[in-house]
Amino acid sequence: MITVETPYGPGRLVVAQAKNPIGTLLLSHGAGNGIDTRDLEALAASLPGEGFAVARFEQPWRVAGRKVATAPATLDVGLKAAVASLVSTASTSGPLIVGGRSAGARSACRSARELGARGVLALAFPLHPPGKPEKSRKDELAAGVPVLVVQGANDPMGRPDDFPERTEIAVVPFADHGFKVAARAPITQTEALDLIVEATLEWLVREIVGSGRE
Repeated sequence: MITVETPYGPGRLVVAQAKNPIGTLLLSHGAGNGIDTRDLEALAASLPGEGFAVARFEQPWRVAGRKVATAPATLDVGLKAAVASLVSTASTSGPLIVGGRSAGARSACRSARELGARGVLALAFPLHPPGKPEKSRKDELAAGVPVLVVQGANDPMGRPDDFPERTEIAVVPFADHGFKVAARAPITQTEALDLIVEATLEWLVREIVGSGRE
């Protein structure tokens, strides 16, 4: 665990190291939860065994115990501080990939190029507010680096078909914005999380590690 100093108070990094790391994935959380969501925990538990260190960043507002996220620009500042902390503590190896879920995905898209990231993992990207598709955030997906969107088929903040045509997207069937699937769904919750891990790993190996960008 690493404390991250930011202009808005201390944030926190929880790092799951890989034995022989070939890349580092930095993930931040959404506007209504922390780093203990099912998707972030699944990635942190599974990817280190495949060679990718996973650092989960908890924004200062969450560390302080507040229930409401601070403004989007403050999230970007926090993410930049988290990268600086990873570098200063020698906690990164190989290419850096930034990402997160929901608001964390938006922040990663906005910040990726400035941070020198090789790609963005956008989990449950909030393409628009619920019920307001006219207020699209699709422009944020133009991050200037490869982006993988992992989206629940029943996400009210953007169903897979709502995304721009060129978006690389992995669909989690029957899942909502939190990647929860109903008990009556044809797939189990475990299977849904396995899909997230498998899609992420395939993309990391193909687009980041195997792309020749080293």
